Amino acid sequence: MVIPDLRRARASLHGTFGLVPTMGALHEGHLSLVRRARAECDSVGVSIFVNPAQFGTGEDLDRYPRDLDRDLMALQALGVDLVWAPPPQVVYPRAFQTWVTVEEVTGGLEGERRPGHFRGVATVVAKLFNVFTPDRAYFGQKDAQQVTVIRRMAQDLDFPVEIVVCPTVRAPDGIALSSRNSYLSPREREAATVLFRALSAARTGYEGGQRDASALRAAMKAILDTEPLAHAEYISASDPETLSELDRVDDGVLLSLAVRIGGTRLIDNFLIQGKPGTD
Repeated sequence: MVIPDLRRARASLHGTFGLVPTMGALHEGHLSLVRRARAECDSVGVSIFVNPAQFGTGEDLDRYPRDLDRDLMALQALGVDLVWAPPPQVVYPRAFQTWVTVEEVTGGLEGERRPGHFRGVATVVAKLFNVFTPDRAYFGQKDAQQVTVIRRMAQDLDFPVEIVVCPTVRAPDGIALSSRNSYLSPREREAATVLFRALSAARTGYEGGQRDASALRAAMKAILDTEPLAHAEYISASDPETLSELDRVDDGVLLSLAVRIGGTRLIDNFLIQGKPGTD
């Protein structure tokens, strides 16, 4: 479906419209967003697009999980009204040269380690907002920096859309659901629980009265160091809005980390907003 066809299909849907942007390989985390949108909106649309612009050199664009037929069956079962799964040349036609750049909140964490990643994210989400014209757009808390970037972009560019952030969906052992979990061997899958355990240790410290951000980061590192397969790229205790690293936690904190388990890079976070135990 090309963009004019998508616009016509969207125009035929009346009432409030909720959009769930995805890269496919849908799991329960994605489906929870769809259910939330279905409960809150008259019509729901889902995009399925593995966005090449947010992958850097040496990242997993070519092997990123794809299963469109399975995805479509899952979305049909949930009563989704409109699905768009375009090829890259429709989203980025020949001679495409306009990009959306969000500045300060992309400077650290994922943005620091994946140059150009959030330029690709912001550009494709801006295009999705433009063609779907949603009233609400649904994202998962698991991608915390992405949520911050999209909120800032929507505010700065005056998109009339409410950004709805839904809780991270976890397996019974705590691991955050992710399409990239499919890369993990059984031993690596077991090792990956160390991310949740590290975040839990920092949250326990906070709930016990610890407000020194360096101590919270140290608590996460101590747990990660117990797992030989875990190699941390960053361990962060940052301001939830600016994403700047904190010295002291006075009014909420985003605890986040990126860890390689074998060859697989995983991210996770707990968001604590002033009330101990909230994530």
